[in-house]
Amino acid sequence: MAVIGFDANAPLPPPQQLLLQQPPQALLERLKDYGQEDVFALWDELSHEERDLLVKDIESLDLSRVDRIIRCSLRSQGLPAAAIEPVPESCVSTLEERTLDERERWWKTGLKAISDGKLAVLLLSGGQGTRLGSSDPKGCFNIGLPSGKSLFQLQAERMLHVQRLAAQATTDNSTSSASIHWYVMTSPFTDEATRNFFESQKYFGLEANQVTFFQQGTIPCIFKDGRFVMETPYRVSKAPDGNGGVYAALRSSHLLEDMSARGIKYIDCYGVDNALVRVADPTFLGYFIDRGVSAAAKVVRKAYPQEKVGVFVRRGKGGPLTVVEYSELDPSLASAINQVTGRLRFCWSNVCLHMFTLDFLNQVANGLEKDSIYHLAEKKIPSIHGHTMELKMEQFIFDAFPYAPSTALFEILREEEFAPVKNGNGSNFDTPDSARLLVLRLHARWVVAAGGFLTHSVPLYATGVEVSPLRSYAGENLEAICRGRTFHAPCEISF
Repeated sequence: MAVIGFDANAPLPPPQQLLLQQPPQALLERLKDYGQEDVFALWDELSHEERDLLVKDIESLDLSRVDRIIRCSLRSQGLPAAAIEPVPESCVSTLEERTLDERERWWKTGLKAISDGKLAVLLLSGGQGTRLGSSDPKGCFNIGLPSGKSLFQLQAERMLHVQRLAAQATTDNSTSSASIHWYVMTSPFTDEATRNFFESQKYFGLEANQVTFFQQGTIPCIFKDGRFVMETPYRVSKAPDGNGGVYAALRSSHLLEDMSARGIKYIDCYGVDNALVRVADPTFLGYFIDRGVSAAAKVVRKAYPQEKVGVFVRRGKGGPLTVVEYSELDPSLASAINQVTGRLRFCWSNVCLHMFTLDFLNQVANGLEKDSIYHLAEKKIPSIHGHTMELKMEQFIFDAFPYAPSTALFEILREEEFAPVKNGNGSNFDTPDSARLLVLRLHARWVVAAGGFLTHSVPLYATGVEVSPLRSYAGENLEAICRGRTFHAPCEISF
């Protein structure tokens, strides 16, 4: 007897389609436990393929961890913070206090640690160059130097030069590895392009096995009540977890164990968008070792009270050093003067140049994961309702400092070590043009100090000379090539 309306010859739907007529019950129950069942609100409107994508997207999330982060982060908002105090002078090595003997001792100590293979470099490179007008990773950007080198290449060549200096400083070169391992943190948006760029450039002269890439995480964007924002009916809106996501990424990628296995004890950590960064700076490393602290940061003096930079403070009487963002610093405190020194009371600006011990990185990675407190920022988020103002969750690299039993600050000159590349040309500050000029002017001063002369067809303040990082790390050893010679700016003095 035939069944009315049933075609015995019709193909059966694939098993997955049969399974996805309704949301998977176990997954739905888990979502209900966390108050996130709304992610299936538009289930009936989705195609079979879209339903499959949605289920896979939800299953890719560590729901219990994400829920803990949301609850802890929302709960922390509005809680009273301990009052801030200025950084004690004893925590800071200022430029005027340093002696030539100290600088030479720190330089030699740092080179010895590098030659012993104890230093690694950790690069925060998860950002795209969108504000620079480029879809490439920021490190691929060419700021317009005569050499045409990218930020990645400038930094790699500084590492190569330090390695050579460390090998030369070792009495027995045959026992010196003088090899610095480079850990490069990317993001899901920059990882493939970064790897391809390094390969196409033959790792800028470094050995391929010296470089380890790893990705920072992403985390769902949320409404103010903690529910997930949906980017599309079948995908949760996610954003990178901030440059402080490096700690969780190192932990989950087992790279802290990798560092230990390599005999690494110290980690130099910095952001990619600084054209003058002294990667693997032996002087900073030597100072760090000499002080015997867990964490250190290079700092510059705040230029004026309203400058939009975070500053180091002491949180609570006798409490840890940490960073307060400019937007969170009361204007009266921002402009307060230390009557003894004549400086701003809160004057030490954070420029994302840090040094950590490996033991401390382990402590931070575990502590931040346990506490699960992220910064909440109201941003335009892509959603099924268009771009709406919702919440991104991020951690910042300086979130590590409150965990440090001891922190030291090392003053540097902006014009020597800080040329940020954040905004496109035409902006008022931190552009490729401004960074290029900072590099050219600094290197021109090096050349003149080494006995060289400059000619130029445009005003000297608008041009200068580029010294290859392979030729000189910080202006040293240029006399042999510069003394008595004339260079026409702009030009490159290559290796």
